[in-house]
Amino acid sequence: MSKSEELFGKAQTLMPGGVNSPVRAFGSVGGTPRFITSAKGAYLYDADGQDYVDLVCSWGPALLGHAHPEVLDAVHSAVDRGLSFGASTPDEAELAELVLARVPAVERLRMVSTGTEATMTAVRLARGFTGRDLVIKFAGCYHGHVDSLLAAAGSGLATLAMPGSAGVTAATAAETLVLPYNDLTAVREAFAVHGSRIAAVITEAAPANMGVVTPVEGFNAALATITKENGALLILDEVLTGFRVGPAGYWGLTGQGSEAEAWTPDLLTFGKVIGGGLPTAALGGRAEVMDYLAPLGPVYQAGTLSGNPVAMAAGVATLKAATAEVYAAVDARSLELSSALSQALDAAGVAHSIQRAGNLFSVAFGVAEVANYAQAQAQEAFRYAPFFHSMLDAGVYLPPSVFEAWFLSAAHDDAAMNRIFEALPAAAQAAAEAVPA
Repeated sequence: MSKSEELFGKAQTLMPGGVNSPVRAFGSVGGTPRFITSAKGAYLYDADGQDYVDLVCSWGPALLGHAHPEVLDAVHSAVDRGLSFGASTPDEAELAELVLARVPAVERLRMVSTGTEATMTAVRLARGFTGRDLVIKFAGCYHGHVDSLLAAAGSGLATLAMPGSAGVTAATAAETLVLPYNDLTAVREAFAVHGSRIAAVITEAAPANMGVVTPVEGFNAALATITKENGALLILDEVLTGFRVGPAGYWGLTGQGSEAEAWTPDLLTFGKVIGGGLPTAALGGRAEVMDYLAPLGPVYQAGTLSGNPVAMAAGVATLKAATAEVYAAVDARSLELSSALSQALDAAGVAHSIQRAGNLFSVAFGVAEVANYAQAQAQEAFRYAPFFHSMLDAGVYLPPSVFEAWFLSAAHDDAAMNRIFEALPAAAQAAAEAVPA
């Protein structure tokens, strides 16, 4: 028995499924999760002493690579001053200042502790500001485990949603309209039927939880227009893409184009990179809306560990070190890897598509494109598990689900990339030989 197997066996007697977040259980790929004991640069090290080139990067935060010296120095210094004060600290304002400088759409920022808390607060704030109760979300977009956002589509485009998880009540789900992604006709129909009750549309800036899905040209801008025309707010969820795909996130790549294309959301949510690997997140947006939060306004939100000084120090150090050169390096490696992946699958005769959003990408097997959740579900997902395990055996750690994005870091050097390239042909052949269960 390997050390990871031993640890997983113990964990299963202590925690539901042996994990504290479901995807870590390897449920969709099978096998034993690797128990990671340390990470450095582009590599993970497990309890059995094996090392892996990491293409998860802590689901995004390790933009600079693991254990970046400047981030560690900032964290060590913060720890020496104390772990938590329950009071305001200078680094809260410094991190907020960095965010506002990068993202002009943000005029005020509120720190929280998780992405789920950020989206939950954004939805509450939108309802409080507009005095309305309904929210539109898109099938396949994930905004954390907020009850009203864990909703499944109803029987028609403009019908109220049904519970998407046990424990979510029908009444809570009915506060949400779930529409097909990239479908503006459905959005307009929903507003035609329910417009006076719709507080907000919430969408991932570029979805990355059904695999990566690129918004069709003009989709996000049209959402901004439709919500404005109807007195609703647009909430742009950049928990995954924020500061990961560029200095100002996906909105920075697509929302500040020519005057005809420029568009601005009312609220944005951030996580992952903003905390540099420590648990912190934020929501921000127009001052008029954000000032509805307590203590200035009537919408209540609070958190004992919000703005935790150690997390703030990590976030400040990460954003300061995330230079144009860092983004250029990650962008180049992403293009290099996605091209090599496609070539390997082509050589093995595996039909596929590569979905991109900035430097994030994913692979979908057996389909020509993925523009929405239905198309994501229609892919030949059975090919991913053998592909994943072939890569894992070769020392490459991929996301343990086909419906997740691949992440690179500025620490992925030639040696790390070459290990990935060398592993791809055998993995592609394993995918080619896979059969449905």
